[in-house]
This record gives sequence, structure tokens and C-alpha cells, in this order.
Amino acid sequence: MAKPGERKLQILQTLAAMLENPKGEKITTAALAARLDCSEAALYRHFASKAQMFEGLIEFIETSLFSVINQISAEEAQGMQQVEHILALLLRFAQRNRGMTKVLLGDALVNENERLQARINQLLDRVEAALKLALRVAATQEQLAADADFSGLANLLLCYAIGRWQQYAKSGFAREPLANWPQQWPMLHAACLSQSPADTVAP
Repeated sequence: MAKPGERKLQILQTLAAMLENPKGEKITTAALAARLDCSEAALYRHFASKAQMFEGLIEFIETSLFSVINQISAEEAQGMQQVEHILALLLRFAQRNRGMTKVLLGDALVNENERLQARINQLLDRVEAALKLALRVAATQEQLAADADFSGLANLLLCYAIGRWQQYAKSGFAREPLANWPQQWPMLHAACLSQSPADTVAP
């Protein structure tokens, strides 16, 4: 018989696996219980609600991403390489965790408790802040213009990653996030190097 902690992990792993269905069908606790060959009451012994199950997935995403982002910040001295590694991490995590990609995009959270989307928004804000910090480090190393729009660049880079996640999910997981990354990173890098407020054209 599985221990409580092991059973909770099994429930979350099963939920994540069900999210990998390209058809994007709504997941019910009844369907989840059937997949686990248990009763819905058994699920609620481990999680108070389905929202709490999704919170468990979000906590897994947060831990997985930020443990590596913190490691990158600590071990990689060059700011632009920090940016490159963080972006590659975002793409690689989605490619390896299809169900989690739908959570990151909010697709899996439609009609769920609104606090779940708020947590995802907060997570993405933290990622954007990490990118902004790495860009500032690059500027101190004279890899970027000191007057570059760090906020705008960080948002642009995050939007690139989210766009790749979208293509992956909407294509039924056919268009992998890391496809074309070796060609696209130099383009993004060049855009960062060339950007500064002086280069901005007024509408």
C-alpha cells in the first residue's frame, strides 16, 4: 500500500499525464479517480479539492524552474549566457512536461479557481524578473547598452518562450519548443545587443 506522500505524488503524476491529451478535454475528479482505480473520496483524503491538486502541479513547476534558475545565476558569470540558459530551460521544461505546459499557459485552468491563474501569473512575473536581472548583469559587463530597456527586453524574451509553448500545445505537441532554438537564439541575442532607448522609433 502506497504511503500518503507517495499516493499524493501518484495523483499529481496521473493528473499531469491526463493533461497531455491533445484534445484538451476537461478533467474531472471522476475521470482522475477512474484512471487511478480508486474512488473520488479516496482522492479527497489527499487533496481537499481539485484546485489543490492543480496547486500541487504549480508548486512542482515553481520548484523545478527556480531551482535551476538560481543555479544558473550563481554559477554562470556572464549575463547574456544567463539569459540564454534561462530561455533554454523554459523551452526544455515544456518539451519534457507536456501537461505542465498547459498549466503554464492557463489552458488547464479554465473554469478552475481563479487563484490558480493568479499563481501562474506570479510565477511568470518571477521568471521575467530573473531575465531582467540577467540583462542588467550583462549591462554591467558591457555586453548590453547601459541605457537599454531591460524591462522591455525581459518581457520580449518571456513572450518568445510563451509563444513557443503555445505552438507546442496548439499543435498537439508536434511543434517542439526547442526546434529552431540554435537558429533563433542568435536572433534574440542580436536584438538585445542592438536595443536601447536611442534606437526606439516614435509611432
